[in-house]
Amino acid sequence: MTPPRADAEGLAVELRGITKRFPGTLANDSVDLTVRHGEIHALMGENGAGKSTLMSILYGMERADAGSIRVDGRAAHFASPSDAMAAGLGMVHQSFKLFDSLTVAENVVYAAEPRRFGLVDRAAARRRVRELAEEHGLAVDPDARVGDLPVGLRQRVEILKLVHRGARTLILDEPTAVLTPAEADALFAVLKSLAAQGRTVILVTHKLREVLEGSDHVTVLRDGRVVARLVTAETSADEIAAAMTGRAVELDRIHAEGTSGDAVLEVTGLATDGVHGAGLTVRAGEIVGIAGVAGNGQSELVEALAGLRPTTAGRVTLKNEDITHASATERRLKGLAYVPEDRHAVGTAPAASVADNLAMGHHRTSLSSRGLLPPHAVRAHAQRLIERFGVKASSPEVPASALSGGNLQKLLIGRELAHDAPLLLVEQPTRGVDIGAIQNIHDQIVAYRDAGHAVLLVSAELSEIRGLADRVLVMYEGRITASYDKNEADERTLGLAMAGAQVTVEAVD
Repeated sequence: MTPPRADAEGLAVELRGITKRFPGTLANDSVDLTVRHGEIHALMGENGAGKSTLMSILYGMERADAGSIRVDGRAAHFASPSDAMAAGLGMVHQSFKLFDSLTVAENVVYAAEPRRFGLVDRAAARRRVRELAEEHGLAVDPDARVGDLPVGLRQRVEILKLVHRGARTLILDEPTAVLTPAEADALFAVLKSLAAQGRTVILVTHKLREVLEGSDHVTVLRDGRVVARLVTAETSADEIAAAMTGRAVELDRIHAEGTSGDAVLEVTGLATDGVHGAGLTVRAGEIVGIAGVAGNGQSELVEALAGLRPTTAGRVTLKNEDITHASATERRLKGLAYVPEDRHAVGTAPAASVADNLAMGHHRTSLSSRGLLPPHAVRAHAQRLIERFGVKASSPEVPASALSGGNLQKLLIGRELAHDAPLLLVEQPTRGVDIGAIQNIHDQIVAYRDAGHAVLLVSAELSEIRGLADRVLVMYEGRITASYDKNEADERTLGLAMAGAQVTVEAVD
C-alpha cells in the first residue's frame, strides 16, 4: 500500500477562493474546501450548486478563474487529469471509464502495466489485482470480462484502478446512483476501510442517509457558494437538507393513497428477454410501483411496454385497445408517456437544445401549426416547463448536454408529464436529483395520478416506492413474484421478497 504523504496541517486537499464563471453562470463563487487525510468528506448541494465544477477544477478537467489548490501541503496547478493523477488524486465518474471487452486485470493495469523483458507481464497483472482486491475488500475475479460484470463490480474495478496507480485521495461522483442498497452498503464498507488505511475520500452525493452513515465531515454548496461546514456526527438530515435548499424539507414523505378507477394498462403473460409471463394491471388514479434488485427484469419489462423491446408472448392493452404489436411511436400517440432509465442515450438528445428536447413528442400535437413548429411556441413551451420543474439552464437555447445530470432528469420528467397521457411509465424518476427537486417531482407525479392518470413506477429506492405507490409489485428473476397494498409494503417485507425469500402472487390486479 502506498502510504499517504503528511503535511504540517494534515490536509490532503485545500481549495481557497475557487471561482469559475461560464457564460451566464457563476458556477463557483470564492469556494473554500479543506479535506484532511484519512477522512470521508461529503460534498453536497442541489443540482447546479457547483459541486461537479469544483471537482472538475480539482481534477484538472477545468481551469479556475481565480483561487488556489494545495494537495498534501504543496501548491498544485493542474492542466489535465494526468497532472492530478501524478499528484495522487483519482476520480470515479458517474459514467465508468472501462473497456468492456477487456478483463478486470487488463482494465486495472491499463497504461500502468507491470512488464517483464519489455513485454506486459499478464501473470503479474493478475497477481497484483488479486493482492489489491484482497487488501482492500474489493473482491472481483481478475480474469472476468468487464462487460459481463454487474454495475457494483464494475465500480470496484474503477476503485482498483485508482489504488493501483497510487491514488491517495479518491473523488467519487454520485457513486451509488446506479447501485442497489446492498451494493451501496458494500461500497461504504470499502471506503471506510480505505480511509482507515490513511487514504482520503471526497464523496459527491445527494443521498442523506449515506452521508450520515458513511462520512466524517460535510460541506454544503448552494448557488456556487459554501453555506455550511458540518461535522457529520453532530448534524442531522433535516439540517443538511435545509442548508442545501434554503428551506425546511419534508423527508421520506408517505403520500396518501389515490382513488383508482377503470383499468388503463392491462398486461397478461408477457414474455421478453429477461421477463417470464408477467401480468399486471394499472388503473386510472393509481400508482403501481415495481420493486426489485437491479437485473431482475424491471427495465426489460418497461422497455417492452414502451415498445422498445420485442415480446415473444403475451398481450398488452391500453384503455382496452390492443397495443401488443404497436411501435413505440404508435403507443405514444395512443396515450403512453415514458421516462426511461437512461436519460442520456434514450430519453434526450444531448446535442439538441433544451427547448428542442422539451418539444419532443409535442411536435406532432400541441406545438404543431399546419405541420410547422413556430419558434415562439417552442420557446414559450420550454420556458413554462423550465420554471415549473426548476430546470437550471442559462437559456432554452443551450444544448441539453450543458445541463447537470439532475437538471437533465428534471427536463425529461417535465416533458413527459406535460403530455397529459393516460399512462405514464417512469423509471428511476429521481436518480441523481437533489433533495428539493425530489420533493417537487414526487408532488408532480402524485398530482398526475390525482388528475386521473395511471402511473407505473420503477425505482431502486425503496423509500420512493413506499412513499408514492398505491400498490407494490416485486420482480425476482424475471417474474412478478409478490403484490402488496400500500399498508403492507414495509421495507422488511419488500426486502425479503426482493431477495426471493417470499413468492406469493395472488391478486396482482
